[in-house]
Amino acid sequence: MPEVDTRGMAILGRARVITHLARPGIEAIFSRHGLDTREFDVLSTLLRSGSPYQLRPTELFNSLMLTSGGLTGILARLERAKLIERPKDLADGRSSPVRLSKKGIDLIRSAFKEDMAHEARLIGCLTDEEQRTLSALLGKLTKALEEPESGRKI
Repeated sequence: MPEVDTRGMAILGRARVITHLARPGIEAIFSRHGLDTREFDVLSTLLRSGSPYQLRPTELFNSLMLTSGGLTGILARLERAKLIERPKDLADGRSSPVRLSKKGIDLIRSAFKEDMAHEARLIGCLTDEEQRTLSALLGKLTKALEEPESGRKI
């Protein structure tokens, strides 16, 4: 069907294949550290928040695209593993903040470094300039998809 524009399929299909091929190696890294993808995401979000590596559950929920029930289960597992702490907030008794424990900081730093080294190897076939260009283009596409009111019909 030469009259059909297939450029979207070419780009989005490749993105799907890349994700499919990259995930097993990345998930193996998480597994070696005793984590699954969602647990890694929670811990790395807390790490990125900076010292004291603490956020409210609502802040985590909003940044991770999880259901509140899903986040509750993840936080319970991470707390049982002593990777996070839930100190009582005397100013707001309704919600306890989520904070990385010392054990959690050490674990996520190690897992993050290993993951980033692995991902750097995955994109190593691209020059530095190609990596910057691809990242910029994917960022532009992501922004357009996140903001449908930008004028594009999605």
